[in-house]
Amino acid sequence: MPYTIQQIADALGATPVGDASLTVTGAAEPAQAGADQLALAMKPAFAKTLPDGSAQAALLWEDADWQSMGLEAAILLARPRVAMATLTQLFDPGQGYTRGIHPTAVIEPSASLGKDVTVGPMAYIGPNARIGNNAMIGPQCYIGTDAILGDDALLNAGVRIMARVRIGDRFIAQPGVVVGSDGHSFVTAEESVVEQARATLGEEVTAQAQSWIRLHSLGSVVIGDDVELGANTCIDSGTIRPTRIGNGCKIDNLCHIAHNVTIGNDCLFAGQTGIAGSTVIGNNVTFGGQVGVTDNTTVGDNVVAGGATKIFSKVPAGRVMLGSPAVKMEQHLEQYKALRRLPRLFEQVAEIQKAVFKSGQKD
Repeated sequence: MPYTIQQIADALGATPVGDASLTVTGAAEPAQAGADQLALAMKPAFAKTLPDGSAQAALLWEDADWQSMGLEAAILLARPRVAMATLTQLFDPGQGYTRGIHPTAVIEPSASLGKDVTVGPMAYIGPNARIGNNAMIGPQCYIGTDAILGDDALLNAGVRIMARVRIGDRFIAQPGVVVGSDGHSFVTAEESVVEQARATLGEEVTAQAQSWIRLHSLGSVVIGDDVELGANTCIDSGTIRPTRIGNGCKIDNLCHIAHNVTIGNDCLFAGQTGIAGSTVIGNNVTFGGQVGVTDNTTVGDNVVAGGATKIFSKVPAGRVMLGSPAVKMEQHLEQYKALRRLPRLFEQVAEIQKAVFKSGQKD
């Protein structure tokens, strides 16, 4: 729907400048913004491209000279990128799910649905499942036996919430998410090569080949409030106790959280992060893409790990880590600089060898 600049400013808690009655129907990057769109020129480098578009209004930084940019209106903010959260919510058209219970949905009689719940085409809600108020269950979703889903949840198409999973309020799951699948837990009747390798730290193993015996997952998964899971992310059930995800965690696409893992509050994981079983992650931990964490270790509060970092041992709170194996970021950068210097060092050593060899021939 269209909004006036005044309405947008009110939603952002800001005061507009210029013609606040100007109406826009969406937002766009400055160079592509049309006359009916709000240009997102949030820093001077972006504002330079305003002449390439035809925007009449823009979202700008706090002390921007909006009039010199040829604009009719503007919203000035100290941290305009933070305002993007509200702005994008205003203009988000959603996935177009139709409200109500679709006739092809299957809801077991013992399931309990709150007020104003939507259940999309070919979705299934199992026995004794409990769905909170205003939940949106998208097409072809599955919610298993005794599962609990809080208020204002949004399950996009194809999400699978398995039996006995408990999820708090305002949960968002992108397509293909699986919560509560069995953990990758197997044992052997006698000591396995894996056990020997772990005990000897890499010495030759002698165990005989044998089949793996499956451990069933009894612990399920417990997820707090305001958690978001990206497309095709999977969270395994705990073996005996539940796998736990704290409040406010935001986990990107194609991530894997293994059995018995505990994750604190407000963590942010980028795509392809993998956390092995029984590891404990603190609060406010941030992982870049493809970060891997070994099993049975701990990562403290406020740790930041850059992309492709591989964590094989305990990380204290507040550390910034990088590399494989993970080390302090400043140490990794020094190692990388030293690695880049190696070719020049080899050349210098070769020159010294030649000089020494020639000197020896003269003697």
